[in-house]
Amino acid sequence: MKVALALGIVGVFGGVAWQAQQPAAPAPVMTATPAQPAAVAPEAGVPVYAATVVARMPHDTGAFTEGLLFCNGALYESTGKEGASDVRRVSLTDGKVFARGRIAPELFGEGIGCWKKTLLSVTWKTGLGFRWTLPALKQAGKPFHYTGEGWGMTSDATGIILSDGTPTLRRMDPMSFAERGRIAVTMNGRPLQKLNELEYRQGRILANIWMSGFIARIDPATGKVDGLIDLRPLVAEIANSDPDAVANGIAYDAASDRLFVTGKYWPTLFEIKIGEEVGRAG
Repeated sequence: MKVALALGIVGVFGGVAWQAQQPAAPAPVMTATPAQPAAVAPEAGVPVYAATVVARMPHDTGAFTEGLLFCNGALYESTGKEGASDVRRVSLTDGKVFARGRIAPELFGEGIGCWKKTLLSVTWKTGLGFRWTLPALKQAGKPFHYTGEGWGMTSDATGIILSDGTPTLRRMDPMSFAERGRIAVTMNGRPLQKLNELEYRQGRILANIWMSGFIARIDPATGKVDGLIDLRPLVAEIANSDPDAVANGIAYDAASDRLFVTGKYWPTLFEIKIGEEVGRAG
């Protein structure tokens, strides 16, 4: 997915042109009595919002972050790569690992989701998932199975939502992990690929779009993207030359209405607020 590296007059997002806001030109002086004004058409395209940094906290630079979430007041993270995959409970303030559950070295760990008193984790291409006790992160019961790939995961009041890199999010039963519904995600009427790490916030699904530096805000009722959050200034601040060191990891602390983001191998966990509109993706 190609994306312009800096905000300009016109950028490219997923092959779609988008335009930054420009000051309106002054209206011409009217010497005659004008007719009744015509209705103004709504501005085309999906709004793009700035990510305003509230605070910066340390993050493990060895963590190939695949999932990030708050569950029962604690911050949890999952990491990937064969031989280095785990789930962990971490300190928000200094990044210290309080507890860790290791995944078998032949597996590539991916996203995590919270359901009541259990953490669920999935793997990339092996169709295996695991349940972990909270807060100790001890593996509980037998692995569960699913078809296709596992990328990101989140939960709403009804169950688990799973991404697999396609424009389709799958609704999974939290107990059996059987598929029970789908959300077809579109932006401006076109399927949106590369949906990765997920978070549920205030009735919307937030999704890192892999390799783009943007978060999509998705209406789960329609699948339509109704906003993009621009993390590219944060990517630029990190300045990691590793092409895999992409933005990935979104956690929402509902109790305090705080939103956090990070990335693979990033040294920083950012608390952000969704700022002003800076453009439109058309």
